[in-house]
This record gives sequence, C-alpha cells and structure tokens, in this order.
Amino acid sequence: MLIIYGNQELWESLGPDVMAKEFEAFGKFNKKFYDTGELLGAYGNADAAATRLVQLTDGQPVGSDGPFLETREYLASWYLIDVDSEARALEIAAELPSAKYRPVEVWPILHEASRETGADMGVV
Repeated sequence: MLIIYGNQELWESLGPDVMAKEFEAFGKFNKKFYDTGELLGAYGNADAAATRLVQLTDGQPVGSDGPFLETREYLASWYLIDVDSEARALEIAAELPSAKYRPVEVWPILHEASRETGADMGVV
C-alpha cells in the first residue's frame, strides 16, 4: 500500500494551473500501473475536516467530529498495489507525482480477509 499525506494548505499553495497538471500526472500514473496489473486501486480521501469518528457508548454508535490529529497533515490518498518485491513497490512509489512534494509511505499488506467468509486468510 502506498500512502500520500498532505493538507489543504499544500494543495492550495500549488495554484490551479499546477494542480491541473498534477491531476493529469496522477491520471497517467494510474493508467500506467492499472495497465501493468500492478495497481489494484487508487483512492483519494476528503479533507480531514470532513472526517467523523464513531464510538460505541452504552452499546450504541455515536458519531462525532474528528479526527483528532496531532499533525497538520492527514492521509490524503492511498494506492493498493500488487508487486513481486519491495524493490518494485519502491520504484512505483517514486513515480507518484506527489513524491516531489512529500515522502510516500510504502506499507506491506500482511493479512487479507476472505470475500466468502470474512475470515482472516493469514499472511498474504
């Protein structure tokens, strides 16, 4: 999984022309790696201000504003990839257009739940 962090201040600092070029670059990145079969999904998250927290209180779900981050950055986007090696994951991460602005985190996926039973299938 590739993770991009950002914040509204960063995106706004780029200006509309640069952002348009970045969105185009992300589209090309997505197409390239969907075509190779290595990109399983690309997901962009809303601004942190739109996030809600859910907690059980007396057995009932209660929603509240959130998250309560200690940082100015938030999880902006994530990509699910399927590659043969860590080296390949790092190569793909380096091609993300946002890598020139912020580091990209590369996280191995260790477990997957079965679509049929929901049970954890163990180490992937």
